This record gives sequence, structure tokens and C-alpha cells, in this order.
Amino acid sequence: PTPVNYIKLIDIPEKGYFARDRVGEICIRSKAVFTGYLKDEAKTRATIDDAGWLRTGDVGRWTEDNMMQIIDRHKNIYKLSQGEFIAPEKIEGIYGRSEFISQVYVYGDSFQNFPVALVVLEDEYVKKWAAENGNDSILLGAPETNEELRKIVLKDMIENGKKRDLMSFEQVKAIAIITEPFTVENGLLTPTFKARRFAVEKKYKPIFDELYKTING
Repeated sequence: PTPVNYIKLIDIPEKGYFARDRVGEICIRSKAVFTGYLKDEAKTRATIDDAGWLRTGDVGRWTEDNMMQIIDRHKNIYKLSQGEFIAPEKIEGIYGRSEFISQVYVYGDSFQNFPVALVVLEDEYVKKWAAENGNDSILLGAPETNEELRKIVLKDMIENGKKRDLMSFEQVKAIAIITEPFTVENGLLTPTFKARRFAVEKKYKPIFDELYKTING
């Protein structure tokens, strides 16, 4: 407890986070915590339990010196099989600096020790790179099946990750190039242009599974 607030962690079983491991969703109880949403009982019950604990939506971890470290938002974090946590939006922000990339989506699986990604290409840059490097082969056929193009883009992503100090477990080991962009209209982006992660993962789960299968042999 602090002089004003009490803090605890609760399990997020669907993500593999358990309070017994000193990681979970941060909950706060205090006289300073608001008592509910005006005329919205359902939202209030989803946010504040009967004992007055406010679910913040933040994922936290108690450090060895008993300080609370905020890792990420509840919905935007993956735990990998070796126990490391990755924040996909952070990684996407780094990979998104690659000139090859228009959009990128990073995915993690609790049964795997590395993430994978979907990539929507910046077509004009791909053409420019091909011309400057005398490599027209990356323009042949459909980009989704062009293995040479995929390797070039993946290499550039990893180099960007190294420049910006991504840990090795944060680096993707495989990507799939897709041609349909994420948009509000197709339900893959929110009105504020954030990825609808549940919708993306539902639509592309077979591709994610295939990426892991390919890497794991």
C-alpha cells in the first residue's frame, strides 16, 4: 500500500499472466478512486468490482525491490513461451520506420519463443529499391509469394530493430506479406486508426500458424 492507494495484481489467464508470478492486471482501491460511470451500470461493474477495486487495464509486474513496473496495456501484450513479455505496438512502431513498410502487425503466441508479423508493403518504395539495386526479380509475380522480396523486407526490419535496441526475443523471425491494408472499412482498424487486434488475429490466424509451422519445421 501507499499512503493513499492500495494496489494489487489480478490474473489474466487468457494471456498466461498470474498474480502468483508477480505479474497481472493492476487494480487500485482508494478513496480517490471514482465510484462509477454516470448512468452506465454495466460499464461500472466491468471496471470496479464489489470490493471497490478499480481495474486499470494496465499490465504490471512487481520488481525485486517491490516497485510496480507497468509493462503495457492488458489488450496489447503477449507472453512468449520462455516467459518474456513483448509489447507489439512498440515493436510495430520500430518496424514501421522501414521504408518498405506501409503497415505492420506483430503477433506473439504463448507456445512460441518468438513473434511473427504481417506486412503491407509501400509499393512505390519497393519499385524504387528494385530500380536502384538492379533487382527486378522482387517485382515478379504476386508479392505474397515472392520469397526473395520477403527475405529482403525481413532483413530490413531486423536491421531497424537492432538499430533501435530491440531485444532478440522481440525480433520477428518470419513475416507474411499481405496486399489488403488494414482499414476502418474492413473492420481491422478502429476509428482512431489502431489495429483491432482481435479482428486481425481472427482473420489471419491460419497465416500466423503457418509462419510458426514453417520456422519450426
